[in-house]
Amino acid sequence: MRLTASCVLGLLLAGTALAPAAQAADFPNHPITFVVPFAPGSATDQIGRAIAQGVTQESGQTVIIENKPGASAMIGAQAVARAAPDGYTVLITTNTTHAANEHLYKQLQYDPVKDYAPLTLLGKGAQIMVVRPDAPYKNVQDFLNDARKNPGKLSFGSGSSSSRIAGELLQQMTGVKLLHVPYKSNPLAVTDLLGGQITMMITDTATGLPQVQSGKLRALGVTTLKRSPLAPEVPTIAEAGVPGYEMGYWFAAYAPANTPPAVVQKLHDLLAQATKGQAAQQFYKLTGTVPETSTPAELAAFQKAESKKWADIIKQAGIEPE
Repeated sequence: MRLTASCVLGLLLAGTALAPAAQAADFPNHPITFVVPFAPGSATDQIGRAIAQGVTQESGQTVIIENKPGASAMIGAQAVARAAPDGYTVLITTNTTHAANEHLYKQLQYDPVKDYAPLTLLGKGAQIMVVRPDAPYKNVQDFLNDARKNPGKLSFGSGSSSSRIAGELLQQMTGVKLLHVPYKSNPLAVTDLLGGQITMMITDTATGLPQVQSGKLRALGVTTLKRSPLAPEVPTIAEAGVPGYEMGYWFAAYAPANTPPAVVQKLHDLLAQATKGQAAQQFYKLTGTVPETSTPAELAAFQKAESKKWADIIKQAGIEPE
């Protein structure tokens, strides 16, 4: 049997078209890597590990957690942007990489829109304002009064854009001037807060609340407009004297751009189902995080709106891109 050149070309094109479908049909067939752009112990790391357990149970494949902290989460985000678009590398991240960084840095080594395929939201959470228990601040007003008397002398640490902008927003809305001290991740900032190297920080509840519950830190306020059900005795910063103050954060998952649509859908389904798993539900319960999933298109639209919101806050705070 002889095949003409046109027949051979047709068969090759048909094979190429079928390749993504065949790839998706047996996806996943080997371990998946979740890249977390923050340090172990951070809230993003915790939810990443919880979701990983659910994906493993659903898919039968091991999920490897790879922490790549540093440069305001840009190192991990860039690694995923450059990864093969085969579905086996997933970024578990927050608004830091996909809503805030583009407005905080002049030279971003990744494009938060063009370099990724959105998968799903994973949850939304609150932050908590904390100080050492031996600090002379019983409430938010005590801290603000001292900050007004000593402009630029009280410091706040941050290991994520959410944490940093929460501190910047507090300054913007109250007129106080604080010294910002950046860290690679919030747990590292908490360590220095415990050691007395910084005065205060506003961190995610997953990182800060356990320290409060153990008596190692004192909570002054939460960043949501409603009190946290995990710490109902802690007032909101808004009701503690800064009316209208609100600054939460969110978790989401992304694959590299050009990941086949069928693989994107499979990843979405695995991740969404994993949020209902025992490990994820325990994370949500213990940290006060609200579970929330979305379609890839909904995440893209949500990210666009969040980027504008963060741009407005950063501009109003007078923060110049670095």
